[in-house]
Amino acid sequence: PSAAGPRDGQGPDAGVPAVRTDPIGTLARAAGYDDPERWWEDVVEHRGDTPFQVIAEAMAAVREGHVADAYEARREAFMRRTIRRAVKDGFERIAVVCGAWHVPALAGPSREGAAWGAGLPTVKADDALLRGLPKVKAEMTWVPWTYGRLAAWSGYGAGVTSPGWYHHLFASADRPVERWLTAAAGVLREEDLPVSSAHVIEAVRLTQSLAVLRGRPLAGLAEVTEAARAVLCEGDDLPVELIQRRMVVGERLGHVPDATPMVPLQRHLREEQRRLKLRPEALDREHDLDLRKPLDLERSRLLHRLRLLGVEWGTPQESRSKGTFRESWTLAWRPEFDIELIEASAWGTTVPAAAGARVRDLADGGRPSGPAAPQGAAGPGPGGGPAASAGVSLAGLTGLVERCLLADLPDALPYVLDALSARAALDSDVTHLMAALPAMVRAQRYGDVRGTPATGLASIVDALLTRVCVGLGGAVTGLDDDAARDLLRHIDGVHAAVALLDGASGTEAPQARWLATLRGASGRSDLHGLIEGRLTRILLDAGDLDAEQVGPRMSRAMSAGHPPARAAAWIEGFLSGGGLLLVHDARLLALIDGWLTGLAPETFVDVLPLLRRTFGAFAAPERRSIGSRVRLLTTGAVPGGEDVAELDEERAAAAVRTVLMILGKTEAE
Repeated sequence: PSAAGPRDGQGPDAGVPAVRTDPIGTLARAAGYDDPERWWEDVVEHRGDTPFQVIAEAMAAVREGHVADAYEARREAFMRRTIRRAVKDGFERIAVVCGAWHVPALAGPSREGAAWGAGLPTVKADDALLRGLPKVKAEMTWVPWTYGRLAAWSGYGAGVTSPGWYHHLFASADRPVERWLTAAAGVLREEDLPVSSAHVIEAVRLTQSLAVLRGRPLAGLAEVTEAARAVLCEGDDLPVELIQRRMVVGERLGHVPDATPMVPLQRHLREEQRRLKLRPEALDREHDLDLRKPLDLERSRLLHRLRLLGVEWGTPQESRSKGTFRESWTLAWRPEFDIELIEASAWGTTVPAAAGARVRDLADGGRPSGPAAPQGAAGPGPGGGPAASAGVSLAGLTGLVERCLLADLPDALPYVLDALSARAALDSDVTHLMAALPAMVRAQRYGDVRGTPATGLASIVDALLTRVCVGLGGAVTGLDDDAARDLLRHIDGVHAAVALLDGASGTEAPQARWLATLRGASGRSDLHGLIEGRLTRILLDAGDLDAEQVGPRMSRAMSAGHPPARAAAWIEGFLSGGGLLLVHDARLLALIDGWLTGLAPETFVDVLPLLRRTFGAFAAPERRSIGSRVRLLTTGAVPGGEDVAELDEERAAAAVRTVLMILGKTEAE
């Protein structure tokens, strides 16, 4: 019953008004209702007779003095032309499905015995309105809407907030309240919630009492919901949400005849499924793809493109292979995918074209596709260009670049890269840049494996790394515990990405720049203990520091001048790369042991949870090895130290001969 027309910018007339009159709201306010939905329920849904004539007269009263804009006038002129064509073809009983707002413009004034068309604009006037409009080749089909998509929260323009409730009223003329609450009790029982027949009886009584108190002709959805919340759900909102989702909105799925013509996007997907030998099946089916094979590579691209369109036919799984040339997918086709394909057909007539258009929209700040995406986000809108991407996070754009490469969309990739460059230039937060870099490096690597051209990606990666190196020194100071832990995650991500970048490009320059940045930051005196310990460990593992240099740093960190909590954080950061270092370096283990045994009892209790978290993250064999080393510390007999037992050469000779035999060598060699 809404007067809302097509969305702005999506019709042939650029002047479609952004705000339209709400006729139902006008009638509701005139009747003293503040809620149009409640007025419609009382006046229309609860009437036993046919209300169409009354609605038509009410709409005519609301439209008095209304001057339709050009777009609306053309729409109604085309509707009248279509009705005239049906009359000319000999049809006498013609049903028109339209919004109530358009009824006066199609039926005309209701006069007894008057022929259709009396009082309406003439054929000549309608033809003049439609003359000169460009012809557009279009294909049409039926759309199988679900009740969930008819609900207002999913973006349907007519604003049917409770299709399941209205279906119930239409289908249950006898005792609708009793039947509804009985069904609601059944829904709750399916979830193992205790709801008895007595609950239902009391809920019906409360519903009727509320309707009487409010002066309503019959109990409506508001009264039924309040009674269900108070009696069936005992005041808990979570079961009420369950009733709302399953009954008030409903889960009915529409269907269309098999002979219904498909939209071009559906047709193209069916052709691709046949070509790539991927049958849509309801049961889960595992597929392991080898991207070195052309067929598997095409399959991977199709699945990634569909994911960009919100069609989750394939769900990526963790591959059993360590190589980047393998992917594992779980495929399961669901009926609602046909609906999502019809929604996505607004982006293009083929899967690659639609995915490319959707990527451009996402780069401009469009919402992700999916079952819950509003209708306004499911169609093409005015292009905003890269400058419009200011509302998209830098990490979101880098993830979009990666998805572009996975889906092999070379036409859309330059657009996303331009948006990424513009966004990176505006973003001064170093943590945002650090969060974006790993995805960019992965995208570069995927481009190499899949053979997807990624021109311009290397320069953006280099620019991001340069800005991270410049800004890291200021970002590591003045951090609390939570901020330090968050920054530590970004540092680890960038460090792993730089290693991949070096392996992909064959140059040591990026890693050298990154290590130089970490070396400079690690020497600051105002670092958080967690950050300082982690930077020291990274430099040690990279060979930039040796054990002789790390020992004094650890001694300073655990000296009496620092609070015990900071020393514990330093140890946590240092050991976050793994605990085997303590097994092989007795000096570092002795430093930690000496610091820990020298703590006062109350201080030891304070730092114990931090140390437990640190050492609890190690694998069980690592913890056992460290424990064995600590026990040896108390006796002073640490393997590898000065008190190592003398080697028995006779007993060792047998082992040497065995090893040489395995290697295929002789003692002379």
